[in-house]
Amino acid sequence: MSAKEGPIVVGVDGTRASNRAVAWAMDEAVVRGRPLHVVNAWNYEPLADWREVTAQQAEAESKQLIDEAVRVASNGRAELPEIVARSARGYAAEVLEEASKGAALVVVASHTGHRIRQVVLGSTSMHVVRHAHAPVAVIPVTDAEPAEVTR
Repeated sequence: MSAKEGPIVVGVDGTRASNRAVAWAMDEAVVRGRPLHVVNAWNYEPLADWREVTAQQAEAESKQLIDEAVRVASNGRAELPEIVARSARGYAAEVLEEASKGAALVVVASHTGHRIRQVVLGSTSMHVVRHAHAPVAVIPVTDAEPAEVTR
């Protein structure tokens, strides 16, 4: 599949900023006539995970997060693209890099961090911009919408 025929891939993490990225990616998928792959990465490290969840619970939470992001972005739309939910175990940056293979476009939200170089882009979005196999659109966090801490 060539990149022109590939899906629009959007990363979600449960923040308002990522929900805005899903809405933007939906618009782009409709305009281009491409499917939309909504991707969430989850990780489970039993010795380090203080939440006492199982891998199955972490995956279920990931799928719920995707469903909620799609629900929020779909609200009030007359037209929706074909939507594929992709919950993948791993680190977000690496999962999105892999998902970018064959994609027409990758969409991520920016998240501010504590380092000066992360003022505009979060570490995941910086990695995706540098390593994706497709063009990347970074949806900025607005002044009215401060960065959030994700799980």
